[in-house]
Amino acid sequence: MHFEHKDMSRGPLELKLGVQLNALISAAHALNVKTSAYFDSSIQPAAFHIVRWLYAHGPTSASELADSTAMDRSSVSRLVKQLERLGYVSRDGSPHDRRAILLTLTELGRKKTFEALREKENFFYERIAQWDNRQLEAFIEMLQAINGFEQTDNSL
Repeated sequence: MHFEHKDMSRGPLELKLGVQLNALISAAHALNVKTSAYFDSSIQPAAFHIVRWLYAHGPTSASELADSTAMDRSSVSRLVKQLERLGYVSRDGSPHDRRAILLTLTELGRKKTFEALREKENFFYERIAQWDNRQLEAFIEMLQAINGFEQTDNSL
């Protein structure tokens, strides 16, 4: 969808915004790769993506994990097997359905994920350390708007 703007200065501003968003996405990707290596240098960043998802959302089925991470099921299966061998993920029976198997982070997986994410957070916290709360709140609101999120609970 293309929106026409009568204000001719808007186009260059939108291009500048695109450059900055691309820089943020690229920096976030590079940081995710670095955080993955901090977590365990023997795994691929895609495996750490699975670990982060399980850390944020809790136990789930392999098919739900594949759908939620936009990975194909064979890749998820291969990566989960590696994470199981390393002791980061376990397969447990569902308390609601005896036939269902849920993938869960182990205590080791949770501990290492917490440490890796804490290290990752330091990167961004250094950049916003000098901002006052008003600036930080404004930035959060703008990011929510650009991401299409309407957060009603500001306690997070």
